Amino acid sequence: MKVLNLYAGIGGNRKLWEDVEVTAVEQNEVIANIYKDFFPNDNMIIGDAHQFLLEHFREYDFIWSSPPCPTHSRLNEVFTKGNATNPVTYPDMVLYQEIILLQKHFKGKWCVENVISYYKPLIPPTESNSHYFWTNFYFKPLANRPREHWGGIEKLQQLKGFDISEYGGIDKTKTLRNCVEPEIGLHILNEARGYSKETQEKLFKEIA
Repeated sequence: MKVLNLYAGIGGNRKLWEDVEVTAVEQNEVIANIYKDFFPNDNMIIGDAHQFLLEHFREYDFIWSSPPCPTHSRLNEVFTKGNATNPVTYPDMVLYQEIILLQKHFKGKWCVENVISYYKPLIPPTESNSHYFWTNFYFKPLANRPREHWGGIEKLQQLKGFDISEYGGIDKTKTLRNCVEPEIGLHILNEARGYSKETQEKLFKEIA
């Protein structure tokens, strides 16, 4: 399966994927180099994920996209409301541009992930828990696996499964918080593949 992993970060959603040929796109060169350390066999593109999607979406079987989320977040509304030092910004419509492109033009399976927004989503998500997921396939929610954002760096490293203690030049807390939980990434990919409940349980036991 040829997979395109957009806005890849250090690879939280990708951590447990197996038997896939992954192209990852990340604009931050420091973050991209950390990703390459963890996933040396992936093809890393340092550049604009939004533009890369437009030019290359037909080349893949499965696409995962996690566009930047701060302008959609409920925290954004809290911090900017009535506060002259934090100006109001437009929600970044890159999110919906990509959903529409994938809905209308992509023939494979896809998942777009983002935060719960402070407004009613313009396109209803397939699933919402602690985050929104838009897909072109139904997937069973993974019980009791909310996004984990809180705690210090050591706790977040344990929760996300990445040791980045030796890396510099990054906001480690933000980098770890941005990671999709690896179990969620694996579950959604397996649902896209059409794996049965029994097969998924077997795979989770193998990685436990």
